[in-house]
Amino acid sequence: MSGGTSGRAAQREVFEYALLRVVPRIERGEVMNAGVVVYCRARSLVVARTHLDETRLRALDPRADLAGVRAALHAAEDVCHGGEAAGQAAAESPGSRFRWLVAPRSTVVQAGPVHTGLTCDPEAEAGRLLELLVR
Repeated sequence: MSGGTSGRAAQREVFEYALLRVVPRIERGEVMNAGVVVYCRARSLVVARTHLDETRLRALDPRADLAGVRAALHAAEDVCHGGEAAGQAAAESPGSRFRWLVAPRSTVVQAGPVHTGLTCDPEAEAGRLLELLVR
């Protein structure tokens, strides 16, 4: 027997994720990744990580409403952890909150398509995806 370990590999779980994209001017069709939402049913976890590159957004649209975009991104994070800004969504299950966040909408902040993967740590996966696909 080896000391302190059970010899069992960490359990990999299925997770879903979608990018949060900023669409400053719909008529131009340009988008900028600004966050990621991760959902893992097995862990009853939904989490969002966001990062707004204000310089890049200003390059796409000098008149972009930075405060409004920041507020929308923070609201997505709040919905994930059931915070005050989540409103009625705070009482919903993590899966329902994820589905609400990734539902199609025609606002400046929109979710991209949902993708799936396997991970041992869904919360860490959110940070990894943020670094890889947003920053």
